[in-house]
Amino acid sequence: MARQSIIFEDIGTLPYKEAWDYQESLLRQNVSLKSTEALRQTTVNHLLFVEHPPVYTLGKSGKIEHVLLSEEEIRAKGIAFFKTNRGGDITFHGPQQLVGYPILDLEKFDTDIGKYLRNLEEVIILTMADYGLRGERSVGETGVWIDPGIPGRERKICAIGVRCSRWVTMHGFAFNINTDLSYFDHIIPCGIRNKSVTSMEKELGKPVSFTDIKEKVKRNFSKVFDAEIVASIPV
Repeated sequence: MARQSIIFEDIGTLPYKEAWDYQESLLRQNVSLKSTEALRQTTVNHLLFVEHPPVYTLGKSGKIEHVLLSEEEIRAKGIAFFKTNRGGDITFHGPQQLVGYPILDLEKFDTDIGKYLRNLEEVIILTMADYGLRGERSVGETGVWIDPGIPGRERKICAIGVRCSRWVTMHGFAFNINTDLSYFDHIIPCGIRNKSVTSMEKELGKPVSFTDIKEKVKRNFSKVFDAEIVASIPV
Protein backbone atom coordinates (compact mmCIF):
# COMPACT_ATOMS: atom_id res chain seq x y z
CA MET A 1 0.00 0.00 0.00
CA ALA A 2 1.36 3.43 -0.96
CA ARG A 3 2.63 5.71 1.80
CA GLN A 4 -0.12 8.14 2.65
CA SER A 5 -0.06 11.89 3.22
CA ILE A 6 -1.85 13.44 6.20
CA ILE A 7 -2.64 17.16 6.27
CA PHE A 8 -1.75 18.62 9.65
CA GLU A 9 -3.46 21.61 11.28
CA ASP A 10 -2.64 23.08 14.68
CA ILE A 11 -5.89 24.89 15.42
CA GLY A 12 -4.83 26.29 18.79
CA THR A 13 -7.62 26.90 21.31
CA LEU A 14 -11.13 26.29 20.01
CA PRO A 15 -14.48 25.60 21.73
CA TYR A 16 -15.41 21.94 21.62
CA LYS A 17 -18.53 22.31 19.46
CA GLU A 18 -16.68 24.29 16.80
CA ALA A 19 -13.98 21.62 16.58
CA TRP A 20 -16.65 18.90 16.46
CA ASP A 21 -18.44 20.66 13.60
CA TYR A 22 -15.16 21.04 11.71
CA GLN A 23 -14.39 17.34 12.09
CA GLU A 24 -17.90 16.45 10.90
CA SER A 25 -17.43 18.60 7.80
CA LEU A 26 -14.14 16.87 6.93
CA LEU A 27 -15.67 13.44 7.53
CA ARG A 28 -18.70 14.26 5.35
CA GLN A 29 -16.44 15.46 2.54
CA ASN A 30 -14.58 12.16 2.56
CA VAL A 31 -17.71 10.04 2.85
CA SER A 32 -19.20 11.94 -0.08
CA LEU A 33 -16.11 11.23 -2.18
CA LYS A 34 -16.30 7.55 -1.30
CA SER A 35 -19.91 7.36 -2.49
CA THR A 36 -18.67 7.80 -6.06
CA GLU A 37 -16.45 4.92 -7.14
CA ALA A 38 -14.37 7.10 -9.48
CA LEU A 39 -13.51 9.44 -6.57
CA ARG A 40 -12.72 6.85 -3.88
CA GLN A 41 -8.97 7.40 -4.12
CA THR A 42 -9.29 11.18 -3.68
CA THR A 43 -10.20 11.11 0.01
CA VAL A 44 -7.98 13.34 2.14
CA ASN A 45 -6.46 12.41 5.50
CA HIS A 46 -6.24 15.03 8.25
CA LEU A 47 -4.68 15.36 11.70
CA LEU A 48 -5.95 18.22 13.87
CA PHE A 49 -4.32 19.38 17.11
CA VAL A 50 -6.42 21.53 19.44
CA GLU A 51 -6.87 22.68 23.02
CA HIS A 52 -10.38 23.17 24.35
CA PRO A 53 -11.72 25.51 27.02
CA PRO A 54 -12.96 23.37 29.95
CA VAL A 55 -15.56 20.87 28.77
CA TYR A 56 -16.97 17.50 29.78
CA THR A 57 -17.94 15.19 26.92
CA LEU A 58 -20.02 12.03 27.24
CA GLY A 59 -19.63 9.22 24.71
CA LYS A 60 -22.63 7.52 23.12
CA SER A 61 -22.33 4.51 25.44
CA GLY A 62 -21.54 6.62 28.52
CA LYS A 63 -23.65 6.93 31.64
CA ILE A 64 -24.80 10.34 32.84
CA GLU A 65 -24.40 9.18 36.46
CA HIS A 66 -20.65 9.25 35.88
CA VAL A 67 -20.98 13.05 35.96
CA LEU A 68 -20.89 13.93 39.65
CA LEU A 69 -22.14 17.52 39.27
CA SER A 70 -25.58 18.83 38.39
CA GLU A 71 -26.07 20.86 35.22
CA GLU A 72 -26.30 23.98 37.38
CA GLU A 73 -23.02 23.18 39.13
CA ILE A 74 -21.28 22.53 35.81
CA ARG A 75 -22.45 25.90 34.46
CA ALA A 76 -21.45 27.67 37.69
CA LYS A 77 -17.90 26.36 37.28
CA GLY A 78 -17.77 27.67 33.71
CA ILE A 79 -17.51 24.18 32.20
CA ALA A 80 -19.28 23.24 28.97
CA PHE A 81 -20.96 19.85 28.54
CA PHE A 82 -21.76 17.83 25.41
CA LYS A 83 -23.16 14.41 24.62
CA THR A 84 -21.12 13.20 21.63
CA ASN A 85 -21.24 10.49 18.97
CA ARG A 86 -17.84 9.01 19.82
CA GLY A 87 -17.20 5.77 21.65
CA GLY A 88 -16.29 5.74 25.32
CA ASP A 89 -17.74 7.34 28.42
CA ILE A 90 -17.23 10.68 30.19
CA THR A 91 -13.99 12.63 29.95
CA PHE A 92 -12.64 16.15 30.37
CA HIS A 93 -10.90 18.43 27.90
CA GLY A 94 -9.18 21.63 28.91
CA PRO A 95 -6.16 23.91 28.59
CA GLN A 96 -2.73 22.29 28.31
CA GLN A 97 -4.27 19.00 27.26
CA LEU A 98 -3.26 17.96 23.75
CA VAL A 99 -6.33 16.78 21.85
CA GLY A 100 -5.69 15.06 18.53
CA TYR A 101 -8.42 14.48 15.96
CA PRO A 102 -7.34 12.22 13.07
CA ILE A 103 -9.77 12.17 10.15
CA LEU A 104 -8.33 9.19 8.29
CA ASP A 105 -9.66 6.98 5.53
CA LEU A 106 -8.77 3.61 7.03
CA GLU A 107 -9.18 1.96 3.62
CA LYS A 108 -5.86 3.66 2.86
CA PHE A 109 -4.30 2.23 6.04
CA ASP A 110 -5.94 -0.84 7.61
CA THR A 111 -9.66 -1.55 8.01
CA ASP A 112 -9.36 -2.74 11.59
CA ILE A 113 -10.74 -0.44 14.31
CA GLY A 114 -8.99 -2.39 17.07
CA LYS A 115 -5.65 -1.96 15.33
CA TYR A 116 -6.40 1.73 14.78
CA LEU A 117 -7.00 2.23 18.51
CA ARG A 118 -3.80 0.35 19.37
CA ASN A 119 -1.91 2.56 16.89
CA LEU A 120 -3.22 5.71 18.58
CA GLU A 121 -2.07 4.29 21.91
CA GLU A 122 1.33 3.52 20.40
CA VAL A 123 1.77 7.14 19.31
CA ILE A 124 1.34 8.26 22.92
CA ILE A 125 3.48 5.43 24.33
CA LEU A 126 6.36 6.40 22.03
CA THR A 127 5.99 10.06 22.96
CA MET A 128 6.09 9.27 26.67
CA ALA A 129 9.21 7.18 26.09
CA ASP A 130 10.86 10.30 24.62
CA TYR A 131 10.57 11.73 28.14
CA GLY A 132 11.68 8.58 29.94
CA LEU A 133 8.17 7.54 30.98
CA ARG A 134 6.70 4.09 30.46
CA GLY A 135 3.21 4.26 29.01
CA GLU A 136 1.27 1.01 28.87
CA ARG A 137 -2.04 -0.49 27.83
CA SER A 138 -4.57 -1.81 30.33
CA VAL A 139 -6.38 -4.99 29.28
CA GLY A 140 -9.93 -4.19 28.21
CA GLU A 141 -9.52 -0.43 28.75
CA THR A 142 -8.70 1.71 25.72
CA GLY A 143 -6.17 4.48 26.36
CA VAL A 144 -2.68 4.84 27.81
CA TRP A 145 -1.84 4.18 31.44
CA ILE A 146 1.01 4.19 33.91
CA ASP A 147 1.36 1.17 36.22
CA PRO A 148 -1.86 -0.47 34.97
CA GLY A 149 -0.96 -3.79 36.57
CA ILE A 150 -0.32 -2.44 40.08
CA PRO A 151 -3.58 -2.23 42.10
CA GLY A 152 -3.99 1.18 43.65
CA ARG A 153 -1.37 2.79 41.41
CA GLU A 154 -3.16 2.64 38.04
CA ARG A 155 -3.40 6.09 36.48
CA LYS A 156 -4.59 7.12 33.05
CA ILE A 157 -2.68 9.75 31.09
CA CYS A 158 -4.44 9.60 27.71
CA ALA A 159 -8.09 8.90 26.89
CA ILE A 160 -9.12 7.69 23.44
CA GLY A 161 -12.56 7.61 21.83
CA VAL A 162 -13.39 7.51 18.13
CA ARG A 163 -16.18 7.35 15.61
CA CYS A 164 -15.93 5.71 12.18
CA SER A 165 -18.24 6.14 9.18
CA ARG A 166 -17.52 4.18 5.97
CA TRP A 167 -14.01 3.66 7.38
CA VAL A 168 -13.45 7.40 7.86
CA THR A 169 -12.50 8.26 11.44
CA MET A 170 -13.10 11.27 13.69
CA HIS A 171 -12.64 12.21 17.35
CA GLY A 172 -9.39 10.78 18.75
CA PHE A 173 -7.13 11.17 21.79
CA ALA A 174 -6.80 13.51 24.78
CA PHE A 175 -3.27 13.53 26.22
CA ASN A 176 -2.81 15.21 29.60
CA ILE A 177 0.29 17.41 29.48
CA ASN A 178 0.14 20.27 32.01
CA THR A 179 -3.58 19.75 32.55
CA ASP A 180 -5.42 20.91 35.69
CA LEU A 181 -6.37 17.47 36.98
CA SER A 182 -8.84 18.82 39.56
CA TYR A 183 -11.52 18.86 36.85
CA PHE A 184 -11.45 15.05 36.86
CA ASP A 185 -12.57 15.06 40.49
CA HIS A 186 -16.12 15.84 39.36
CA ILE A 187 -16.51 12.86 37.03
CA ILE A 188 -15.75 9.14 36.97
CA PRO A 189 -13.23 9.38 34.12
CA CYS A 190 -14.08 7.02 31.24
CA GLY A 191 -16.55 5.35 33.62
CA ILE A 192 -13.68 3.58 35.42
CA ARG A 193 -13.93 3.65 39.21
CA ASN A 194 -11.07 3.47 41.71
CA LYS A 195 -8.38 4.45 39.21
CA SER A 196 -6.77 7.87 38.98
CA VAL A 197 -5.78 10.30 36.24
CA THR A 198 -2.35 11.80 35.74
CA SER A 199 -0.41 14.13 33.44
CA MET A 200 3.06 14.50 32.00
CA GLU A 201 3.68 17.40 34.39
CA LYS A 202 2.65 15.36 37.42
CA GLU A 203 4.74 12.37 36.44
CA LEU A 204 7.86 14.39 35.59
CA GLY A 205 7.49 16.84 38.47
CA LYS A 206 7.75 19.87 36.18
CA PRO A 207 5.83 21.53 33.33
CA VAL A 208 6.43 20.21 29.83
CA SER A 209 6.86 22.43 26.77
CA PHE A 210 3.57 22.15 24.91
CA THR A 211 5.27 23.09 21.65
CA ASP A 212 7.88 20.35 22.05
CA ILE A 213 5.38 17.66 22.88
CA LYS A 214 3.22 18.52 19.87
CA GLU A 215 6.24 18.07 17.62
CA LYS A 216 7.01 14.71 19.21
CA VAL A 217 3.43 13.47 18.91
CA LYS A 218 3.32 14.56 15.28
CA ARG A 219 6.61 12.77 14.54
CA ASN A 220 5.48 9.58 16.27
CA PHE A 221 2.12 9.70 14.50
CA SER A 222 3.99 9.78 11.19
CA LYS A 223 6.11 6.83 12.31
CA VAL A 224 3.29 4.62 13.60
CA PHE A 225 1.00 5.24 10.62
CA ASP A 226 3.89 5.20 8.12
CA ALA A 227 2.62 8.47 6.66
CA GLU A 228 3.98 11.84 5.63
CA ILE A 229 2.63 14.72 7.71
CA VAL A 230 2.20 17.76 5.44
CA ALA A 231 0.84 21.29 5.68
CA SER A 232 -1.24 21.04 2.51
CA ILE A 233 -2.30 18.58 -0.15
CA PRO A 234 0.77 17.56 -2.21
CA VAL A 235 0.52 18.62 -5.85
